[in-house]
Amino acid sequence: MRMSLAQRVLLTWLFSLLFLIILVLKMEETLGWSWFLVFVPLWLFDAALLVLLLVRLAGQCQMAQERGGAAAAMGLKRRAWGLLALLLKLAFLLALAARLQRLAELPLCWVLVPLWLLLLGAIGDMAHHTFTARSE
Repeated sequence: MRMSLAQRVLLTWLFSLLFLIILVLKMEETLGWSWFLVFVPLWLFDAALLVLLLVRLAGQCQMAQERGGAAAAMGLKRRAWGLLALLLKLAFLLALAARLQRLAELPLCWVLVPLWLLLLGAIGDMAHHTFTARSE
């Protein structure tokens, strides 16, 4: 189950475009859909990413057990960070949809916590790879 770069880019653009069209229709009150339905294209995209990530993570775990070594462990950490980032994004989207639908009266700062954690983790990951690449 290997997708080419062009297929992944096309899939990303398709789901993003579909989400933006539905979002504009919802904001103009043309659609009477709930906010959870508006976010469905993003959740479908995330579900596809989750399946791909879990398959690769399982393969990476198997390779790490067979070969061992620092390279396999680093790849495993990288995939685990990808899984955590995806789960943080899903948590943010769920909290945002619940707040917009007025199912939960969460303060905006609590809705944004998963997004802030995701951004902090991305900055830390980028800094780690920038400084380790320079030291090698």
